[in-house]
This record gives sequence, structure tokens and C-alpha cells, in this order.
Amino acid sequence: MSKLALKKHLQSLTKEQMIETVLEMYDNMNPVKEYLEYFLNPNEREMYEKYKAVIVNEFYPRGKYTEPKTRFSVAKKAIADFRALKPSSELLADLMLILPELACRFTHDYGDMTEQFYNSAYTNFKIALEYMQKNDLLLEFKLRSLDCVAYASVCGYGFGDDMGEIYLHYYDDEFE
Repeated sequence: MSKLALKKHLQSLTKEQMIETVLEMYDNMNPVKEYLEYFLNPNEREMYEKYKAVIVNEFYPRGKYTEPKTRFSVAKKAIADFRALKPSSELLADLMLILPELACRFTHDYGDMTEQFYNSAYTNFKIALEYMQKNDLLLEFKLRSLDCVAYASVCGYGFGDDMGEIYLHYYDDEFE
């Protein structure tokens, strides 16, 4: 269905029908419920913390017997869900950088990972840097970006070299 068709249909509804439709979506669809709650009470810091916890839990879960899952798909979905709320560019950039930061720190802490793991970390680092550049936020996140390179420098599959190369593409400073 196109937006135009949806708009026509919604305009044909009475106010009561529209309210009932929104309430039904609120009750049955968690993303809609979350969006509407955020819309009515926009606390982007609270939502940031919620999605940050999801990402952190993938790499460094809490609990005595909990093993890290390192699912990039879960972390990327958390970022996408946060982005859908249209937060400030600073908080979104921060959340986007957390994923490669944790991935780099994780491989530094636990040893070599798979090539796919490194490719995912690199890709997410590049996406975060692109976003930061587009929103003029590179300087604000320079030290954290450099930390990613430092953590990656001891890893296999050329991961450290790749991370350093993409860092230099955005920060032309030879790792000061």
C-alpha cells in the first residue's frame, strides 16, 4: 500500500475509528507502543540507555553464567530502532560507535575472532564514521574512534590494519 492510499483511507475514518485503530496498534505492536510512548514523553537519554544496554549485553552480558552472544544483528536492530525515534545526531552517533567499540574491545579481551566478526566490526565502524562526518561530529568522537583502532591493532586477519586505514580516511592525523 502506498502512503497516498493509506492517507486516503485514514481520512475516510471517523475520529472514533482513528482512535480505535491507534489503540489497537498500541496494544498489539511493541514498536508502535514504544514509538507512541516516546512521542508523548520524549526522553531520548532514557531510550539511548535502553538501546545501549541491548548492545552491551551482546558483548559483555551481566550474570554469572551468561555467555556473550556477539550478535551484530541484534546490536544493529537496536541502533535502527533508536534511529527510528529521530534522536539527536550526537546520541545516535554515540550509539552507533558503541557497536564497533565493544567488538574491538571484545576481540582484544578474548582473542582472535572469525573473519566475519572482523568484517562486521569494520563495516559498523565505517558506517559510524560516515554518519559522524555527515553530521560534523568527528572531533567529538575522535578519541573513542582511536580507541577502536588501538584495540583492533593486536587482532588477526588484518583487522587492525583495516581499522587504522578507515580511521585515517576520516581523521588524517597518523594516530596522534
